[in-house]
Amino acid sequence: MVLKSRAFVLTLACAALAARSATAQVPTASASGVELDSLDRTANQCTDFYQFACGGWVAAHPLTAERRSLGRVQELQDRNVDVLRRILESPHQAGQLDRAKASAYYAACVDEPAIDAKGVAPLAAELTRVAALNTRDQVPALLAHVQDVATIFPGPAQWMSTPFFGFGSGTSFNDATRRIAQLGTSGYALPDRDMYLKSDERTVALRTKYTDHVRQMLALLGGPAQAADDGARAVLAIETALAEATLDAVARRDPLKTHHLMSMTALQALAPGVSWAAYFAALQAPPFTELDVLQPDYTKAVAHIIATAPLADLQAYFRWHLVHASAMMLPAAFRQSDFEFFGRALRGQPAPAPRWRDCVSETDVRLGEALGKAFVEEVFPPQAKADTLAMVKGLEGAMRQEIAGADWMSAATKEAALLKLTTVVERIGYPETWRDYSALRIAKGDALGNYQRSVTFEQHRDYQRIGKAVDRLEWLMTPPTVNAYYNPQKNSINFAAGMLQPPFYGEGRDAAVNYGGAGAMIGHELTHGFDDTGKAYDGAGNLRNWWTPADAAAYEQRTACFADQYSAYVVAGDVHVNGRLTLGENTADNAGLRLTLMAYLAGPGATAQPTLDGFTGEQRLFLGFAQLWCENARPEAERLKAATNPHSSNKYRVNGPMSNMPEFRKAFSCPADAPMVRENACRLW
Repeated sequence: MVLKSRAFVLTLACAALAARSATAQVPTASASGVELDSLDRTANQCTDFYQFACGGWVAAHPLTAERRSLGRVQELQDRNVDVLRRILESPHQAGQLDRAKASAYYAACVDEPAIDAKGVAPLAAELTRVAALNTRDQVPALLAHVQDVATIFPGPAQWMSTPFFGFGSGTSFNDATRRIAQLGTSGYALPDRDMYLKSDERTVALRTKYTDHVRQMLALLGGPAQAADDGARAVLAIETALAEATLDAVARRDPLKTHHLMSMTALQALAPGVSWAAYFAALQAPPFTELDVLQPDYTKAVAHIIATAPLADLQAYFRWHLVHASAMMLPAAFRQSDFEFFGRALRGQPAPAPRWRDCVSETDVRLGEALGKAFVEEVFPPQAKADTLAMVKGLEGAMRQEIAGADWMSAATKEAALLKLTTVVERIGYPETWRDYSALRIAKGDALGNYQRSVTFEQHRDYQRIGKAVDRLEWLMTPPTVNAYYNPQKNSINFAAGMLQPPFYGEGRDAAVNYGGAGAMIGHELTHGFDDTGKAYDGAGNLRNWWTPADAAAYEQRTACFADQYSAYVVAGDVHVNGRLTLGENTADNAGLRLTLMAYLAGPGATAQPTLDGFTGEQRLFLGFAQLWCENARPEAERLKAATNPHSSNKYRVNGPMSNMPEFRKAFSCPADAPMVRENACRLW
């Protein structure tokens, strides 16, 4: 957090009190990088290792009103946001045009008085366009336009949302060297289709609050109250119909269920309620003859709604998605209503975050690579990249050893797996070439216009890639992001500079702690190439089955153990983790921790390591991993995560993998019947 100077008049007693307080807050010195103040030494390591590793941190970091959760990842992201804020608010040198655009975008975003003074006037042209919808033939062009200005891209606190469906370019599933047109889902504003369909009391109450929120937002746009009531009911009906046609979250993990190549003629026959040629022409998409329809049943449902819903209902739906996507750049009443539902009701967050923080994150989403270069120069030294690459090579060696030694895999499948491993591409820190924003116009004081033009810029940048070669150097996240990912169609592992800082990595820090942090994340991403989704792609990135039937069956048997283990875990007192939804991340957590221990013991830990801070090298590695996941979270946030997120609750990201590892039991001398020792341990790699 950026600290602002304040003037105080202190009595001698107050000064003494402040001095004692400052002394008490000095962190306990650590020789290794294990955060000693984060420990709860009253907890037994063999009973609840998460509590032992994180209990002190959890107690010292109670949630403030603007937080729905706070963990080590968010703590690091906050530090990165502070760096970005300083960059955005600092003078830039002549010629730094992209950086100047980012600063102008941010300045317009934080200028709440100017936004409030304009009212809904900046949205008037879009609302007029919607009001002019008189015939069904006009729908394709209107849909294309609204998508161009009102698509919400996935971000740290948001999910993809755009009217009716998403369209753009994607890597061909059977030829990973080229990009083709793709038609996906994304027509509803709630984060998961089950929120429209479940009938339990909590979900029904949430839908009622959502309908009230839609009604309030439509009413704020002006017009009769009855129109807002009718519009809210229409929006809920349309979005519910779309949800009913959507595959559930577990089914969507299966690539074989979400890739369907078809011609334009076949698309028109599948979903005749839309003139697809008119829609693509309105988008100004380049010509193409085939496309990947991710969920055909969903596309049929969209076409049916467009062909049969009353025009007034379609107008209400478009008005809703316009105001929903634009809420951050509209007057205070819109922002407050948006927070009351999506912040307070959905996530349990008592108060909104400071405006400047949201605007930094928003600028990073829109112009992240304009900021990324300055961010990298400030926080990511060359040594960090070199150290990370060395860990990657060590982890790849451990993975090679695991595959070669897997007694449940045949020689043919091992050969294909090892070939895939040798072709993994490592990307560390930041892209090799920075994105060009010269075509994006950012205007001083035009918050909503800047947002809309940035959406259009990104949409059309994506459309123009249809039919072209895949850019294998492109990143899917910005350098300041605290995250990493595996891309199955590029067979690449990617680690942003924003993540390669404490607690994940510290330059000069004890190698065991770095391997427990960044090393475990490297192993995690590496094994995604062989999880329930990644294993469907070969080393070239093509969707191809390279498993023998017997090996595939053995794989399913082993991963079923993880699904059962994690499905037994409970969050927020009454909600079970979905072991199938989280299967890929759980197997990656388990394998990543095992691989990083192997790599550490074969590398820096190969020679006798001193005991530091009272812990052996292996113990420090386990603590380095566990302390990544220290977190406080509100029950609503935990329930939402369990329903929508492929990652398990943080506590189980620690205790789950460690309870499966004999190496953990040995390191901490746990008895065989300890809670942290599973009798029937799960293991894939």
